[in-house]
Amino acid sequence: MSMLTSRQAQLIIERAALRASELQVAASIAIVDAAAHLLAFSRMDEAALGPIDVCQRKARTSALFRCNSGDFGKVIADSQLTGMIQTNDGLAAFPGGIPITVNGQVIGAIGVSGGSAEQDHIIASFALELRI
Repeated sequence: MSMLTSRQAQLIIERAALRASELQVAASIAIVDAAAHLLAFSRMDEAALGPIDVCQRKARTSALFRCNSGDFGKVIADSQLTGMIQTNDGLAAFPGGIPITVNGQVIGAIGVSGGSAEQDHIIASFALELRI
């Protein structure tokens, strides 16, 4: 089983922050391990306080359910699973969370919050283009 290291997590955060800066988004970025425990976190200068919790929820959602947080939100809506986001100490049902995989195995996840849902997803996707 592959394991996400703290160094790899920091590299992913740096890449996410680079893309966020290019988009002029002051974001909060969280990386969790495969068990959805926080491994690394960064709040960019000028970032609002609310996204601190949101980015962590996006990352946890992606790790726990092994899918993008936005896709998870579609399942919740389509299946009328109201209340589902209240499980697991709170989940996120909108874009910005993406699992981190190696050889098809989820080893963690990234969560980004601070811009629009679309910007958050773009930032997270860009960060994961990095080969770990």
